[in-house]
Amino acid sequence: MLDMRNLDLELIRAFVAVADHGSMTIAGNALHLTQSAVSQQIMRLERRLGQALFLRERRGLKLTASGDRLLAKARRLIGLNDEIWAEMTTGCAGTVRLGVPYDLVGTALAPILKGFAEASPLVEISLVCASSPQLLEALSKGEVDLALVEEPFATAGGECLGIERLVWVGAKAGNAHLKQPLPLSLVADSCAFRPAVTEALDGQGRAWRSVFENGNIDATTATVRTDLAVTAWLACTVPFDLDILGSSEGLPELPPFAITLHLSRSQPSEAARELARHLRAGWLRSRQAA
Repeated sequence: MLDMRNLDLELIRAFVAVADHGSMTIAGNALHLTQSAVSQQIMRLERRLGQALFLRERRGLKLTASGDRLLAKARRLIGLNDEIWAEMTTGCAGTVRLGVPYDLVGTALAPILKGFAEASPLVEISLVCASSPQLLEALSKGEVDLALVEEPFATAGGECLGIERLVWVGAKAGNAHLKQPLPLSLVADSCAFRPAVTEALDGQGRAWRSVFENGNIDATTATVRTDLAVTAWLACTVPFDLDILGSSEGLPELPPFAITLHLSRSQPSEAARELARHLRAGWLRSRQAA
């Protein structure tokens, strides 16, 4: 009998989730599995490949050389699987409500939604824009079917689609970052970045004041462009006509954030599952292109 050297995609998904989160428990939460189930999946994959994929350290799990070599190919394998599934499964219909933070509705998300609309023309997408904490609350109340959210990487609980730098942003050749107290413009007081930003400034002993926080990203962008304030955004969302600032401008380092995908814990519709597959595949393609 021929040895069927086939990889179990469920095990590959578990491997990528653990690699992204550095924790069996957090990966289990993202995959809606117990920590024990994820641990067993990783052990099965390691036995299948005959190689250890993780080192168990005091601070968490770290990829071995073999695990690091596998990770990029595992992402491509999942992305190709999801892309094939999305292209070959048709007839999906209905309405799906997608929650998205204000800053992700743009160049990153637009081509993914366009591809989904072309592949599933009978599905109506309803976008709900709010801050990440508000979107998670809306998901728990059943007001959205799935949500893309931004979470501190160290405590992210959803399915990690990507890890991005949180950076300071200011006007081109601006001087707002030199002012005391530092004028700070965030989209809303519930912004997911706010605790990380204020903690970094407080840790530096830097006084700051809020310039604008009413939920309008266009107004926030305007305050930064006119050099009235600085803000903090994911590096992948910074417009070309603004500057990324850092330690050379006297600003403290900010922690990385994860872009995570959350589906309703109740039975998601086929339309919601299909959109989730497009989001996974689309985000993977955008990361590979970058």
